[in-house]
Amino acid sequence: MVQAYILIQTDVGKAAEVAREVGQITGVTLAEDVTGPYDVIVRAEARSVDELGQLVVSKVQNLEGITRTLTCPVVHI
Repeated sequence: MVQAYILIQTDVGKAAEVAREVGQITGVTLAEDVTGPYDVIVRAEARSVDELGQLVVSKVQNLEGITRTLTCPVVHI
């Protein structure tokens, strides 16, 4: 199982709406609107890195109101 945090920047005033919509995507385990340089932080999981990439590109980035994402895979050192 591959896990990652996805940091999302949104259009002004869209953070809460984007967090709600992202939270309903299969594979997303947590989505919260936050303050700071990013507007929404998401925790997601998938069976592989390729599947995680497909989740981000085809589902998350296609939502209205999202301007930029940064995917941070979880590593266990």
